[in-house]
Amino acid sequence: MASMRKIVVFGKPGGGKSTLGKVIAGKADIPLHALDLVEFEAGGNRVAEHIYLERHADILRQDAWLIEGFGSLATFRQRLAEADTLIYVDRPMWQHCWWVSKRFILSPFRKPEGWPEKSPLLRSTVTSWLNLYRGRKLWTSEFRKKIESHAPHKNVYVIASDRDVAGLMKDIEDRRRAGRI
Repeated sequence: MASMRKIVVFGKPGGGKSTLGKVIAGKADIPLHALDLVEFEAGGNRVAEHIYLERHADILRQDAWLIEGFGSLATFRQRLAEADTLIYVDRPMWQHCWWVSKRFILSPFRKPEGWPEKSPLLRSTVTSWLNLYRGRKLWTSEFRKKIESHAPHKNVYVIASDRDVAGLMKDIEDRRRAGRI
């Protein structure tokens, strides 16, 4: 069984990746890196690509990390190659849509988890909705099968429900007790 020191959490917008990543990083005692904070500055402006790539490479060189988000396709592939644990958040589409909407509704009262300070909430929410719509070509059953095909060499978790989250948390706790994290 692979270790759990280099973890990627990814999936469609509004699936709870940031919250899940924060909990896992705390339980596994490893640094959390939200890609939105790596890729964007306060106010929501994207950093120059060379800066993003440099930041990303610096994270991958660390002994332990949890990277939450998608970023570019090239850096996503790098993370998949380097990670020992893949956590794909693939909840029902209605739930992703509702949670993106709910995040926007609640945003005046609390900053969304893992977002840069002063993020443009309306623009970011519209982008999330567009990414959900456009992502139908990416987030397919074939994509899921490709992720699951890493299972012989990596820890692979697909989160489609709260029951899956509970199973992941139990596995992390069991590994921690056994000293395998």
